[in-house]
Amino acid sequence: MKAFLLLLGCLLSSAVLAGPRVELVTSHGKLQLELDEQAAPLTVANFLRYVDDGSYNNSLFHRLIPGFVVQGGGYDTDYAPLPSYGPIENESDNGLSNRAGTIAMARTQDPHSATRQFYINLSDNLSLDGGRSPGYTVFGRVTAGQEALTRMAGVPTGMNMQLRARDVPDEPIVLLEVRRLGEQAEGPMAQEPVSKP
Repeated sequence: MKAFLLLLGCLLSSAVLAGPRVELVTSHGKLQLELDEQAAPLTVANFLRYVDDGSYNNSLFHRLIPGFVVQGGGYDTDYAPLPSYGPIENESDNGLSNRAGTIAMARTQDPHSATRQFYINLSDNLSLDGGRSPGYTVFGRVTAGQEALTRMAGVPTGMNMQLRARDVPDEPIVLLEVRRLGEQAEGPMAQEPVSKP
């Protein structure tokens, strides 16, 4: 009986610790994510603002490096930058690592510059964790849809003159819709987007 109660307690505590779940419906299939709001509360709240305001819908995965990352959320299907909320504090020292299947925030050289762009690690990229200087904030993991990631990773890439960038998918990878799973959005947005990336 004692062992049963211990097992039940472990199961209940893990259920309580489960974070928000989100589904990404892409042109190459569906992905499901579990977000870790205990380890990265600011980053998860920021990501969910864009989910709840619908502005990730019909955006692009504009950068793909097979064996490294697929990055998106910042451009519409015409490669125009999407409006963003203000940048957030870097939370890369949260104990989460840039391992295959995790989701993290993209940023500039400024550690505290992340806004709306995110990436999914296609392999273990521990160099992105930082060390003496801040790394890139991991805030969740893929829990379903690995086959969609595999299809995305197989898309040929090249130079895109509009973005003036390499590693852009030749065939657009569209993020059709992002939605919360198992819960309702938490109400109206606290503020309007203020800038473009």
